[in-house]
Amino acid sequence: MGSNLTFKTIRKFLIFHRGIRSVRISIFFFCFTFFLFLCSCAKNVETAQSHPEPSPSAAPESFAKPEPSPAASTMPNLQAEFLNDKNSTSDSPLTKFDFKNYTYPLPRGWQNPDNSDITLKNGKLAPVSVDVSDDMDDEEKAAAKSERRIGMSYVTTKYMDVTGDGKDEALVVLKVETAGSAIPQFVYIYDWKDEKPELIWYFRTGDRADGGLKSMNVESGQFVVELFGQDRFLLGGIETGKITDDYEQLCCPTYFTRTYYKWNGKNFLMNKKRLTFSVADPNAPPQENLGEIVNDPKNAKRGKSK
Repeated sequence: MGSNLTFKTIRKFLIFHRGIRSVRISIFFFCFTFFLFLCSCAKNVETAQSHPEPSPSAAPESFAKPEPSPAASTMPNLQAEFLNDKNSTSDSPLTKFDFKNYTYPLPRGWQNPDNSDITLKNGKLAPVSVDVSDDMDDEEKAAAKSERRIGMSYVTTKYMDVTGDGKDEALVVLKVETAGSAIPQFVYIYDWKDEKPELIWYFRTGDRADGGLKSMNVESGQFVVELFGQDRFLLGGIETGKITDDYEQLCCPTYFTRTYYKWNGKNFLMNKKRLTFSVADPNAPPQENLGEIVNDPKNAKRGKSK
């Protein structure tokens, strides 16, 4: 009887002790799990504070609108002088003629393959450009090239007495359409004869700083032409003279040349010395006939040493 009670007592003790141990283990795991949870929350909070997400209203930096280039806003207008109102009116009947719808000849060296002239309609004639590839044979290349045509567009007309006869002539400026940024131009000079325009002369200018047209005027009965570049002048009416090493950015010329021409009844002949002026320093004295100095063999060695 006594041993039976002892056994039951021991059994209850073991069950009670085992329950306490289970509770301790449960409490331990609960505390450990809660500790891990707190650590995880703290890490998330720290991460959120260290790396805040960008505001939805803020544009990504890579898509920011670029600022305009300062150079583009300061680009000089090289045609401003002859596109102003000066010499834009006259009493000549030439002012009433429609030069925007007219046919103009092309000088030798500039003709179309079929020797056709330029006929403007509403001031324009689109160029015809046909590509030639190495895959073509000679006949195909020749046929493709024969389809090419020069394009032109009307720029302006100026009226002034360039021949000295007391009557204004019309100076029609046309731009060669190159499908690019180049601005080579032709100037056609017309007199009024037999109730219609009569072409008496024409000349070509270069591209912007490379002999481009700056202005045209009359001074003391002489026709004055200014071209951008050093010692630039009209050469044979269809080209511009160029001195050695006259290279600069096309957009921004640093020199221009003034030349004088006298009408002899058939052509304009150069008169006086050619004057090269500095664009940056208008008060600087011009250099006379600069090309003859630069191209002189005696000065070649001296020029290289500078």
